[in-house]
Amino acid sequence: MAKQQRDAEFTEFVASRAAWLRKVAYLLCTDWHRADDLVQETVTKLYVHWNRVSGAENTDGYARTVLVNTFLAEQRSPWGRWTARRRGDGALPEAAVSAHDLDASVDLRTALAALPPRQRATVVLRYYCDLTVEQTAEAMGCSTGNVKSQTSRGLAALRRLLELRPAVPAERTVS
Repeated sequence: MAKQQRDAEFTEFVASRAAWLRKVAYLLCTDWHRADDLVQETVTKLYVHWNRVSGAENTDGYARTVLVNTFLAEQRSPWGRWTARRRGDGALPEAAVSAHDLDASVDLRTALAALPPRQRATVVLRYYCDLTVEQTAEAMGCSTGNVKSQTSRGLAALRRLLELRPAVPAERTVS
């Protein structure tokens, strides 16, 4: 593949997926500036390996996997631990929402930010990216059982943080 054609394909891919990658990155890290950094690092990694990426069956899945792995690697680094402690000051994350229920959106994002990184990643991949358990396991490089347990723990923590109780079906009366 000629370099000019390769660059054109890459540019088209990034232009069409940048907003989506940024939104996923934000949901993972809850900070728009860090999300931009994560996307930039992901895009750089994709560019370096574009010949392999463009030949992949699912380029979106490949990009999402690189993004999640970049996020998780950052969380394990001293920088990631420092920024996580720094965010512990009680300040709410930035909110760029023009949705109908801003309070609920901020509450959910705050609760999501309180989850450990792997739980947050599984919840985002399963419920925002709408991936199956198997696809999430592939994206995170772990077993399906790990995805199930991380998702279960993440959802339970979100329920506690949001003070939601599972719906209890109303008792039926016999006529």
